[in-house]
Amino acid sequence: MIMWRGPKLLLIGYPILAALLLAAAEPPELPAGAIDSPGPRVLEKQTRASVTRDYLQAWQSLGRAFSENQPDVLSDYFVGVARDKLADTVHQQQNLGIQTVYGEPTHDFEIAFYSPDGLSVQLVDKVAYRLDILDHGRVVGSRQVHARYVAVMTPAENKWKVRVFQAEPQ
Repeated sequence: MIMWRGPKLLLIGYPILAALLLAAAEPPELPAGAIDSPGPRVLEKQTRASVTRDYLQAWQSLGRAFSENQPDVLSDYFVGVARDKLADTVHQQQNLGIQTVYGEPTHDFEIAFYSPDGLSVQLVDKVAYRLDILDHGRVVGSRQVHARYVAVMTPAENKWKVRVFQAEPQ
């Protein structure tokens, strides 16, 4: 299910499904006088849709990397420090023989800033998900997580990639 709330977007369910639905759907028209830009540069509808789609795809690749212990999957949607830190964490869990499964994330995020040069977008995401820890395929821990993520995305190749990814537990 996808629900728009002004400039914010509330997504419930699997991020891949939401991304596919969002790619097929047009964002709603903003009411007259609404601010369409979270910064000094105008944020075009196509850019907003691309950033949203790629951010949700980044979450999908993060989930796959951690559940399958495949850090290379992160390279599709993460770059630089964000990719390196997440890949290091995946390598650590590989060494311990554990897996982390992010189940059914719910995102409530907004684009907080779009740089004047168009080379970065900052998102603030309030996300909730179920976190399962598996030891050699057996669930050894599970909890519901509510966190606030700040992500900075930059255009690369033909998509937006996450280059800063920080969580703040709530």
